[in-house]
Amino acid sequence: MTTVTTRTVTYPADGLTMVGHLALPAGDGRRPAVLIGPEGPGLNDFQRRRADALAELGYVALAFDLHGGRWFTDPEEMLARVTPLLADPDRMREIGHAALDVVRAEPRTDPARMAAIGYGTGGAIALELGRDGTDLRAIGTVNALTTGRPGEAARIRCPVWAGVGSEDPIMPPAQRDAFAAEMQAAGVDWRLVVYGGALHAFHHPPVDQNVVPGVGHHPKHARRAWQDIVALLTECLPVTE
Repeated sequence: MTTVTTRTVTYPADGLTMVGHLALPAGDGRRPAVLIGPEGPGLNDFQRRRADALAELGYVALAFDLHGGRWFTDPEEMLARVTPLLADPDRMREIGHAALDVVRAEPRTDPARMAAIGYGTGGAIALELGRDGTDLRAIGTVNALTTGRPGEAARIRCPVWAGVGSEDPIMPPAQRDAFAAEMQAAGVDWRLVVYGGALHAFHHPPVDQNVVPGVGHHPKHARRAWQDIVALLTECLPVTE
């Protein structure tokens, strides 16, 4: 197993002091970098471990923050913050660009080789970075088939991979169709994988919190979605010495 180095990073965004988790691969050379955006409740150890796993594969990885170090256990409190955020592309982009700035400032990062992946709200932020014309090599989202402002998807400069559960009531078939139509009309290199029988947030292990209806873990598809994301990065953002 490759030795990785991790540290907590703080940085300003959205009027808050964000608390991210940066994982660095072994060695001292420059490496491609990946942003990891968490789901609506915020950054927790699950996404921190994802950053560590990507660092093991040779990437500089930042699991970024959404809520100034908070992780919401109350769904209503979480939705009160996340709902207006998801309705405001400029706020989402601000959060994403602030995280990108942290990654770019890391000496181990090759700033010409970066990608953004995310889950739920974090995936919506990854997509908005693409719609903002950010120079990314790949965008990967799980449970985030959000559509953007008209015409802005044409600014996406990289392949987009998206995964969703077939039984996700938060991202239902109509939302899938709208996302696909937006990507296709914009000429994006896009893929959508529908995981049969999976609910919303199927990727996330059970946690000790109140869970909204339509949310549930699907271990088999969670593994498959992670493998698909790693395959996307391997294709579009290979680690080279």
